[in-house]
Amino acid sequence: MQISPIGKFYGDAVYKYDAPRQGRLFAGHPGRIELAAGQNFEMALRDLEGFERIWVIFQFHENEGWRPTTRPPVPPKGKDRVGTFASRSPYRPNPIGLSCVRLLKVEGLTLFVDEADLLNGTPVLDIKPYIPMADAFPDAKAGWVEEQVGDLWTVEMSDDFSAQHRWIVEHSDFDLESFAQVQLSRGNFSKDVFDSSRRRLMVDENACTGVLAYRTFRIHFRYSELERKVVLLRITSGYSAEDLKPDAEDKYGDKQLHRDFIFGLISTSNTRPSGAGD
Repeated sequence: MQISPIGKFYGDAVYKYDAPRQGRLFAGHPGRIELAAGQNFEMALRDLEGFERIWVIFQFHENEGWRPTTRPPVPPKGKDRVGTFASRSPYRPNPIGLSCVRLLKVEGLTLFVDEADLLNGTPVLDIKPYIPMADAFPDAKAGWVEEQVGDLWTVEMSDDFSAQHRWIVEHSDFDLESFAQVQLSRGNFSKDVFDSSRRRLMVDENACTGVLAYRTFRIHFRYSELERKVVLLRITSGYSAEDLKPDAEDKYGDKQLHRDFIFGLISTSNTRPSGAGD
């Protein structure tokens, strides 16, 4: 059996931890699917623009191997792992994914979409229209998913976080607030409620505080299980002072951004950036 990509997806999520667990949680982050030229795909796209949603079949191109069981982000009560075929895990015998995205418009061989959970550069294998009459079964049973603990939590920004985030948005393509919303809105990061196995998350359950890593930045927050609320407190650099010396290697090409962030390009009445490594 031979399957060849018909195009690629391009969007904001570069690293695996950037991608939301469900595309609908990533609304407001448009991406695009660019189909290959010379394949008569212009004709294949005819009449698609009248559909609000489309199914995108794609390849998990950054994953190797598969696992027979997986640990869901929000596991059901009394279970730590579930079978891969009963999950949306990206580690599968055949690395094929399926996502229902919102179609914004079609221009030539480019499909502009939103609410996608694909990584930048993902190979697209096929596109099909979403048909509510045939594809929607709102009353269907959802197995262990119905046993998941917790509803969505409220995620709020403090004044300090808001000012720092606004500066970063103005000087880069990073969106720490949306990332925190996606990662923390399920409240799954304490011993009983949250997924403490996530490697980019550190939690102090006694203080009800935590630090979430977003690329080379760190998001500090506090949470209340009683109120089911997370407050984003401030942003710090993940680099140490030694890391930010002028002659230090700049693997990700963002150290000048961190230097500017730390040494005074933010100026508000309420906040200034914390030092590197805080």
